[in-house]
Amino acid sequence: MYPLTFHPIYKERIWGGRRLAEMYGRDLPPDVPIGESWEISDRPDDESVIANGAFAGRTIRWLMQHHGRELIGDAVSAADGRFPLLCKILDARDRLSLQVHPPAAKAASLGGEPKTEMWYIADADPGAELFVGLRRGITRGEFEAKVRSGAVAECFHRIPVRTGDTMFLPSGRVHAIGAGLVIFEIQQNSDTTYRVFDWNRTGLDGRPRELHLEQSLASIDFDDFEPALVDAKWVESRPMRSLVEHDLFSVIELRSTGPHPLGVHFHDGQRLRVVAVVSGEVELAGAGEYLTLTAGQFGLLPAALTDASLTASSGTRALVVSAGNGVGSHFSRTLPMGY
Repeated sequence: MYPLTFHPIYKERIWGGRRLAEMYGRDLPPDVPIGESWEISDRPDDESVIANGAFAGRTIRWLMQHHGRELIGDAVSAADGRFPLLCKILDARDRLSLQVHPPAAKAASLGGEPKTEMWYIADADPGAELFVGLRRGITRGEFEAKVRSGAVAECFHRIPVRTGDTMFLPSGRVHAIGAGLVIFEIQQNSDTTYRVFDWNRTGLDGRPRELHLEQSLASIDFDDFEPALVDAKWVESRPMRSLVEHDLFSVIELRSTGPHPLGVHFHDGQRLRVVAVVSGEVELAGAGEYLTLTAGQFGLLPAALTDASLTASSGTRALVVSAGNGVGSHFSRTLPMGY
């Protein structure tokens, strides 16, 4: 096992744009709006292909089938033994639909999968905002009435955002991404979305996109009022801050601000890590192999690498993601790194 990177899988979306080419030099399919780049995916029909090293050309599905425990360590795999995380970059030139993902307790009965996720704002236009949770005091009855009248957006809590902000979204939290945002999304491996409202627009086929009102109403947490952005402060003496600590995954943001590169060593073993470069450049090392990542690229450090390292050039920001074991907090408040 060695540090891995994958070929992105691009998704055409009615609300997408071309910012991934502008910001990260991506060679996008021509003349279509690209809303999502799936950077690490083990979904049926969307299995990431390894781009480097001895396993180049193999899929992450093959890797899970033949080297699963070496890859994910003590993390819990997703359904059918799949990789536990789905990692994306989103380019929202327009607003996404108002939507919700089913909570774990109800997902199976609704025919879907639970989906807890986080958003890291990589770039935000002036005035950009998120729609997250309900305005305080909104009742289920009021929400349903607004759905029928076409004014349900009035029920949503709206949050102005800027580059570097983070929002955590447990399953059941109703939400939408506003226009003018590029977002790094880390989520459990799921692709179930129930649309509440889609701004009365048509899809790529010219027809209104399907809504899922019955499933949405069964999934929404109607006690989830006005959630806040993640309140993670930088401590001057530390080059990292914890953004998310959850049974499913943790996310740490790392920044290299000094005149010299920042080195981080991972030596605890049995924990996979995904590194997503927001800006600057990162080198991953392990088992005598080296992988250089630039802004907008993702790399994976398999759990079997018991003495891996990360070197971030000056001016770099990156996210370091660990998959959880799903049975209680898997992560220490003292960050699991040495530097």
